[in-house]
Amino acid sequence: MALSYNKLFVLMKEKGITTYVIRKENIISQSALTSLKNGKSVTTDTIERLCKCLNCQPGDIMEYIPDESEK
Repeated sequence: MALSYNKLFVLMKEKGITTYVIRKENIISQSALTSLKNGKSVTTDTIERLCKCLNCQPGDIMEYIPDESEK
């Protein structure tokens, strides 16, 4: 997995924003949320909407993790 979104879910918990709120307020789609949970790719629009909602920078919600073969 090259990108990890674990920081996103930690930040959401810290700010008291649940995935239910993300879906209910139509911040991102259910499929985008599922992609994030599974470490799949998402659009920059998705990242932008999350940063706006959480008042953060992209680096606050995702990080690059090199594959074992790249180390």
